[in-house]
Amino acid sequence: MNEAQRDGTDIRQITPPDLAPGPGYSHVVSVEVPGRLVVVSGQIALDAGGALVGPGDLRAQTQQVFANLQAALTAAGAGWEHVVKLGYFMLDADQVTVVREVRDQYLPDGVAPASTLIQVARLFRADLLVEIEAMAVVPLH
Repeated sequence: MNEAQRDGTDIRQITPPDLAPGPGYSHVVSVEVPGRLVVVSGQIALDAGGALVGPGDLRAQTQQVFANLQAALTAAGAGWEHVVKLGYFMLDADQVTVVREVRDQYLPDGVAPASTLIQVARLFRADLLVEIEAMAVVPLH
């Protein structure tokens, strides 16, 4: 079993020996409690004024989504090192490489949250290409 504890946290990332390693994610993330759970709703590519960023451009939309996730985590007193789960909703899962490239600009080295990618026929607005939600656990100490 491959197991790594994130620096300065009680979060462990685990790859069971019977599962192939995932590209940039962990199959299992375990957290020693007590901690404060932070759940961030799915974020979309709207800026603070409500305008769509990057119409038709997955990379631009994903960059805005991760900026929105950053703002939400910061507001809750959490950082990327605390993220234990990311959920991705995309119109075209074949373009996941673009999302991973943007994600890797935010996640610190060694941080690989558990993740789920779901291809959807449509998001709540027809001009959206991606939505991403997050869960984090912030240590109480």
